Amino acid sequence: MTRRFASRDEGRTEVLMPAATAIAEHGYHGMTMRHLAKATGRGLASFYHLFSSKEEILFELQTRAFQHLIESADVALVGPGDPVVRLHRFISNHVHYFVEQPDVMRVLVQEAATLPPVRRSTIRELKQRYFAIGESLLARVVPQEPSQIEIERKAYCMFGMLNWIFGWYTPARHGTAEDVARTILELTVSGASTMPRAHDLEAINLTLTRTSLLGEDS
Repeated sequence: MTRRFASRDEGRTEVLMPAATAIAEHGYHGMTMRHLAKATGRGLASFYHLFSSKEEILFELQTRAFQHLIESADVALVGPGDPVVRLHRFISNHVHYFVEQPDVMRVLVQEAATLPPVRRSTIRELKQRYFAIGESLLARVVPQEPSQIEIERKAYCMFGMLNWIFGWYTPARHGTAEDVARTILELTVSGASTMPRAHDLEAINLTLTRTSLLGEDS
């Protein structure tokens, strides 16, 4: 890589975090390139030299975030330890990354559907790769052999916990990133590895049926 291109790449990296903060605060559609340039401490012409549009900035933010997550997830997948240790490594990497970069997390969640179809498809493929790694790690902690759709449901529940951290996490109140990671791991493993007995399921279904009937009568 030539010095010119290396310098441009470094410049793009430097402005991405301030740009993520601005987009997280004001929303993608509430920002112009002039606003983003000001938020990142760049002149407008200098900013256009780094990114041709705010769409390109959003795409770069999402691409880099998922590439980083996939790389760390690959390490968790092949690293040492039993299935629970590997799942913990995956969850911990995810939590630490977004606790350290909450604005990136907010942009990924809130602006997930903002990109046009072609670029949105590229991001969707990265998401699917990342989800597949998490799903495969989760499947290994399930002692029985449930259906694939059951594992998929459990994986979506796990990601629901992981992806909503930005909506409630406060370090002073909720502890460190590792505290949060361990809580999510405990909930995930206990939920994935404990299957209700048949008569327990019957009791649950009966309760739900009665509740539904009472609701219809009221």
